[in-house]
Amino acid sequence: MSEETSRETDRPAVPYWHLYTDADGVSRQVRCTMTDFHLASMKPPAAPQWQGVKYHDGMTTMITVQPVGWEGTWHENPAPQWIIPLSGRWYVESMDGTRVEMGPGEISFGEDQGCRTLDGKTGHKSGTVGDAPAVLMVVQFDGQRARITPCRFG
Repeated sequence: MSEETSRETDRPAVPYWHLYTDADGVSRQVRCTMTDFHLASMKPPAAPQWQGVKYHDGMTTMITVQPVGWEGTWHENPAPQWIIPLSGRWYVESMDGTRVEMGPGEISFGEDQGCRTLDGKTGHKSGTVGDAPAVLMVVQFDGQRARITPCRFG
Protein backbone atom coordinates (compact mmCIF):
# COMPACT_ATOMS: atom_id res chain seq x y z
CA MET A 1 0.00 0.00 0.00
CA SER A 2 1.44 3.39 -0.96
CA GLU A 3 1.78 6.21 1.55
CA GLU A 4 -0.90 8.23 -0.30
CA THR A 5 -3.37 5.32 -0.18
CA SER A 6 -2.62 4.83 3.50
CA ARG A 7 -3.25 8.53 4.13
CA GLU A 8 -6.61 8.36 2.36
CA THR A 9 -7.76 5.44 4.51
CA ASP A 10 -6.85 7.47 7.60
CA ARG A 11 -9.28 10.26 6.61
CA PRO A 12 -10.95 11.41 9.85
CA ALA A 13 -14.65 11.36 10.67
CA VAL A 14 -15.66 13.93 13.30
CA PRO A 15 -19.13 13.55 14.85
CA TYR A 16 -21.30 16.47 15.94
CA TRP A 17 -24.90 17.13 16.94
CA HIS A 18 -27.00 19.47 14.78
CA LEU A 19 -29.92 21.22 16.50
CA TYR A 20 -32.12 22.62 13.74
CA THR A 21 -35.65 23.76 12.93
CA ASP A 22 -37.61 21.46 10.61
CA ALA A 23 -40.13 22.57 7.96
CA ASP A 24 -42.91 22.43 10.58
CA GLY A 25 -41.07 24.85 12.91
CA VAL A 26 -40.10 22.16 15.45
CA SER A 27 -36.55 21.94 16.79
CA ARG A 28 -34.86 18.57 16.35
CA GLN A 29 -31.38 17.11 16.93
CA VAL A 30 -29.58 14.72 14.62
CA ARG A 31 -26.16 13.09 14.90
CA CYS A 32 -23.96 14.08 11.95
CA THR A 33 -20.41 13.35 10.84
CA MET A 34 -17.89 15.65 9.15
CA THR A 35 -15.93 13.63 6.58
CA ASP A 36 -14.88 16.21 3.97
CA PHE A 37 -11.20 16.53 4.94
CA HIS A 38 -8.04 16.94 2.85
CA LEU A 39 -4.36 16.84 3.77
CA ALA A 40 -2.65 20.23 3.56
CA SER A 41 -0.19 22.37 5.44
CA MET A 42 -1.72 25.25 7.41
CA LYS A 43 1.36 27.28 6.52
CA PRO A 44 4.31 25.65 4.76
CA PRO A 45 6.78 24.35 5.79
CA ALA A 46 4.53 22.91 8.55
CA ALA A 47 3.68 19.24 7.99
CA PRO A 48 0.31 18.46 6.37
CA GLN A 49 -2.67 17.83 8.61
CA TRP A 50 -6.30 16.97 7.93
CA GLN A 51 -8.34 20.10 7.23
CA GLY A 52 -12.07 20.42 6.78
CA VAL A 53 -14.07 22.80 4.64
CA LYS A 54 -13.49 26.45 5.51
CA TYR A 55 -16.41 28.82 5.99
CA HIS A 56 -15.90 32.54 5.64
CA ASP A 57 -18.93 33.87 7.51
CA GLY A 58 -18.25 36.62 10.04
CA MET A 59 -18.12 35.23 13.57
CA THR A 60 -18.12 36.13 17.24
CA THR A 61 -16.33 33.87 19.72
CA MET A 62 -16.96 33.76 23.47
CA ILE A 63 -16.52 31.54 26.52
CA THR A 64 -19.53 30.98 28.74
CA VAL A 65 -19.63 29.27 32.14
CA GLN A 66 -22.86 27.63 33.27
CA PRO A 67 -22.82 27.24 37.08
CA VAL A 68 -23.63 23.92 38.75
CA GLY A 69 -27.39 23.39 38.62
CA TRP A 70 -27.92 26.04 35.92
CA GLU A 71 -30.92 25.46 33.67
CA GLY A 72 -32.07 27.84 30.96
CA THR A 73 -35.62 28.44 29.79
CA TRP A 74 -36.92 27.44 26.37
CA HIS A 75 -35.35 29.69 23.73
CA GLU A 76 -33.85 29.69 20.24
CA ASN A 77 -30.14 30.07 19.63
CA PRO A 78 -29.52 33.79 19.03
CA ALA A 79 -27.60 32.94 15.83
CA PRO A 80 -26.26 29.77 14.19
CA GLN A 81 -23.42 28.71 16.48
CA TRP A 82 -20.90 26.00 17.28
CA ILE A 83 -20.85 25.05 20.97
CA ILE A 84 -17.71 23.27 22.14
CA PRO A 85 -17.57 22.03 25.76
CA LEU A 86 -14.15 22.67 27.31
CA SER A 87 -14.91 21.20 30.75
CA GLY A 88 -17.90 19.90 32.68
CA ARG A 89 -21.05 18.54 31.06
CA TRP A 90 -24.19 20.13 29.70
CA TYR A 91 -27.38 19.05 27.94
CA VAL A 92 -29.61 20.31 25.15
CA GLU A 93 -33.27 19.27 24.88
CA SER A 94 -35.12 19.97 21.62
CA MET A 95 -38.86 20.38 21.15
CA ASP A 96 -39.20 16.83 19.81
CA GLY A 97 -38.13 15.53 23.25
CA THR A 98 -34.58 14.54 22.31
CA ARG A 99 -32.15 15.26 25.14
CA VAL A 100 -28.42 15.09 24.37
CA GLU A 101 -25.73 15.32 27.07
CA MET A 102 -22.25 16.44 26.00
CA GLY A 103 -18.83 16.97 27.51
CA PRO A 104 -15.32 17.77 26.29
CA GLY A 105 -14.62 16.29 22.87
CA GLU A 106 -18.28 16.49 21.78
CA ILE A 107 -19.60 19.42 19.76
CA SER A 108 -23.00 20.79 18.77
CA PHE A 109 -24.16 23.17 16.05
CA GLY A 110 -27.17 25.19 17.25
CA GLU A 111 -29.36 26.40 14.40
CA ASP A 112 -32.91 26.35 15.73
CA GLN A 113 -33.95 29.85 14.68
CA GLY A 114 -37.52 30.29 13.40
CA CYS A 115 -39.24 27.72 15.62
CA ARG A 116 -42.94 27.88 16.33
CA THR A 117 -44.24 27.50 19.89
CA LEU A 118 -45.55 24.01 20.65
CA ASP A 119 -46.95 23.08 24.08
CA GLY A 120 -45.22 26.14 25.58
CA LYS A 121 -41.84 25.19 24.08
CA THR A 122 -39.90 27.23 21.54
CA GLY A 123 -36.41 26.19 20.39
CA HIS A 124 -34.57 24.28 23.08
CA LYS A 125 -33.58 24.35 26.71
CA SER A 126 -30.17 23.54 28.12
CA GLY A 127 -28.39 23.23 31.43
CA THR A 128 -25.50 21.76 33.35
CA VAL A 129 -25.16 18.09 34.23
CA GLY A 130 -23.27 16.90 37.29
CA ASP A 131 -21.40 18.65 40.07
CA ALA A 132 -19.09 20.91 38.00
CA PRO A 133 -19.75 24.06 35.98
CA ALA A 134 -19.97 23.61 32.20
CA VAL A 135 -17.38 25.76 30.42
CA LEU A 136 -18.36 26.22 26.78
CA MET A 137 -16.72 27.93 23.82
CA VAL A 138 -19.36 29.46 21.56
CA VAL A 139 -18.59 30.49 17.98
CA GLN A 140 -21.57 32.43 16.59
CA PHE A 141 -22.04 33.11 12.89
CA ASP A 142 -22.98 36.70 12.07
CA GLY A 143 -25.62 35.61 9.54
CA GLN A 144 -28.22 32.92 9.03
CA ARG A 145 -28.80 30.67 6.04
CA ALA A 146 -32.02 31.19 4.07
CA ARG A 147 -32.64 27.43 4.25
CA ILE A 148 -31.52 25.15 7.07
CA THR A 149 -30.23 21.74 6.01
CA PRO A 150 -29.45 19.15 8.72
CA CYS A 151 -25.86 17.84 8.66
CA ARG A 152 -24.71 20.57 6.25
CA PHE A 153 -21.13 20.43 7.51
CA GLY A 154 -19.82 17.52 5.42
